[in-house]
Amino acid sequence: MSQFNWDDLRFFLAVARAGRLTVAARRLGADHATVSRRIASLEAALKATLFERRPQGYALTPHGERLVATAEAIESAALAASSDIGGADLALSGSVRIGAPDGFGSLFLAPRTARLVARYPGLELQLVAMPRLLSLSKREADIAVALAPPKEGRVVARRLTDYRLGLFASRDYLAASPPIRTPDDLFAHPLVGYIDDLIYMPELDYLDEVAKGLRPRLQSSSLVAQMEATLAGAGVCVLPHFMAAGRPGLAPVLPREVSLTRTFWLIVHAELRDVARVRAVADFVLREVRQARGLLMGEAREPAPAAP
Repeated sequence: MSQFNWDDLRFFLAVARAGRLTVAARRLGADHATVSRRIASLEAALKATLFERRPQGYALTPHGERLVATAEAIESAALAASSDIGGADLALSGSVRIGAPDGFGSLFLAPRTARLVARYPGLELQLVAMPRLLSLSKREADIAVALAPPKEGRVVARRLTDYRLGLFASRDYLAASPPIRTPDDLFAHPLVGYIDDLIYMPELDYLDEVAKGLRPRLQSSSLVAQMEATLAGAGVCVLPHFMAAGRPGLAPVLPREVSLTRTFWLIVHAELRDVARVRAVADFVLREVRQARGLLMGEAREPAPAAP
């Protein structure tokens, strides 16, 4: 162990999470040759092979799998030390990655993040807004917004907010189409919705709640894409009220008959919840959601921006 370099663990974790040298190198701000050399150094010091080198990338060996837990514990301790001993200014100079569904991330969070980065100039905020779940245990994100709390893993989940969804269509489409007076009338109209086998959370499989047997004619894995197609007149779509509120070209369809409620959860890795920069970003998300509750529940338009 005299040749063991603790800093090599940073390179090990980056490769373990990315699965590829080039991606890990980019995240570390190093070149791939340096990353390769540091991995080789760590394997030599531990006298163990940590990765299987494959054409498609690096896969952990059983020794590597065992090391991940220890390396993450050391990483978490280092983060906690920088937060506790170094003070808030030092702790807020790093990066925080938020994973969120594409609609919430792109249309709710993204317009609000300018206030956060203005308040903390040293903070690097990474917003991953895409229709899939990000793994906090693999550190794909530090904070995640999801439609349900995870059933396993060392995470802390907090109910963020309920939000409402309804049926919407473009005003031009409705003016040129047969009237929709009941949910059964929707069978005579094209629907816009998710691709069945790419629905990544059961909470998104909601068309049967509108009318049993409804299926979308135009399908996309992205809720933002669904909204844009609906604005262009592709048909009728289930959308969150907070997304439709900023689009005057959209009109509600059967607002009294169809109202769906879902829940967003805020999830943080247990070992990061007390790190100052992670806590500051989580508190920011909570604060923004509370101030916009009426918008999220379909009871108000977009609220005025809050002070930083």
